[in-house]
Amino acid sequence: MQRRTRLLLALATLLVPLIAGFLIWASTPLGPLPEARQALQSTAEVQVETGRWLVFRPVGRQPTGGLIVYPGGRVSPAAYAPIARGVAAAGYLAVIVPMPLNLAILGIDRAAEVTHAFPAVTRWAVGGHSLGGAMAARFANRRPQLIEGLVLWGAYPASSDDLSGRALSVVVVYGTLDGLSTTDEVEASRRLLPPGTTYVRIEGGNHAQFGWYGPQPGDKGATISREAQQEQTLAATLDLLRGLSAPAP
Repeated sequence: MQRRTRLLLALATLLVPLIAGFLIWASTPLGPLPEARQALQSTAEVQVETGRWLVFRPVGRQPTGGLIVYPGGRVSPAAYAPIARGVAAAGYLAVIVPMPLNLAILGIDRAAEVTHAFPAVTRWAVGGHSLGGAMAARFANRRPQLIEGLVLWGAYPASSDDLSGRALSVVVVYGTLDGLSTTDEVEASRRLLPPGTTYVRIEGGNHAQFGWYGPQPGDKGATISREAQQEQTLAATLDLLRGLSAPAP
């Protein structure tokens, strides 16, 4: 018994710092940059709500189409406020979903709560960046009755999520200098997505510029501006949303 007790104490001595370190790491997300904080302010064009979710609504219109955004791993949800604002300005509802410990793998099904909370929106796309995109794909695989579109920014499905036979509109937006979701990885994942998937290649784009949170370890340096990468990403996202439903008049 004494030997077992000593072993348990030794394991606890090793595990407690590791767990504490992980919790601190996960609880200190990257970003947001000042431009993202500014995008959280309501204007005459877009109303922003910052409660349980970050909700972006077009002012004076009732959208019937919407986009649910899963943030990248250990990235602040607010880092995606500028692109969500752009989606709302075009007439759609955009909802960024914070995740437990800033990791979408711990909150895969949270998009279902969003769809139930906004019954006026009848056609939904789910999407995300990096880990958020992979978990958005998993949600689409698990809950196909709720989702008609999938948007992947610097992301691709896990090998266990084969969506190739799904009646799903998909757009994959990727940067040629992405050091974390590489072009080779994106290409290898084609077999997991429907044949009609749209691929948008951003020349000179990297991983971190899909959000507004600064540089990211392991990424490559972009050769285009963050604004230019965001503009192309938003345009591709809106193209998919227009294919699902028209914004409210």
